Amino acid sequence: KIFTNKISKTIIENLDFKLTNNQKSVINEINADLKSKSRMFRMLQGDVGSGKTIVSFITSANTLEAGFQSALMAPTEILAKQHYNLAKKIFFKTKVKIGYLSSKTDNKTRKIILNKISSGEIDMLIGTHSIFQKKIIFKKLGLIIIDEQHKFGVNQRNKILSKGNNVHLLLLTATPIPRSLT
Repeated sequence: KIFTNKISKTIIENLDFKLTNNQKSVINEINADLKSKSRMFRMLQGDVGSGKTIVSFITSANTLEAGFQSALMAPTEILAKQHYNLAKKIFFKTKVKIGYLSSKTDNKTRKIILNKISSGEIDMLIGTHSIFQKKIIFKKLGLIIIDEQHKFGVNQRNKILSKGNNVHLLLLTATPIPRSLT
């Protein structure tokens, strides 16, 4: 995947805080994974508030710049909505189009979102378990981010991975479980 960090630089320049050296280091490692010929399967572990979400958004920005879509799945509607609102704020000065989907999304809106995902009009989809449902077809999914990954089963993770071809996976966790680490 080819990207110039243009979108991520815009995001970083407009943050109201400075990235830590650890965040910068992890972003560089992830960028190397994204540019390699191998599929990324990475777990990002950190305490609540350590900046995992901003790192995942910068990762998304580079994936989007390379011409792929990204999806962020959270275990609860409250958390997914928080991510969606933060993403709108973070990506405000870019042309990135962000969509939101949950089980509570009304049918009319859901149909519009499904069409925009399959046509590629939505660059980044944020939502709950609804993201891995059969009716959701991405045009060109390149990255899946799963927050609080320990709350999803292996089958659920595999279902969302099947939404794309050789999709990169970034798992976010504050509490990794041994089976996930393995």
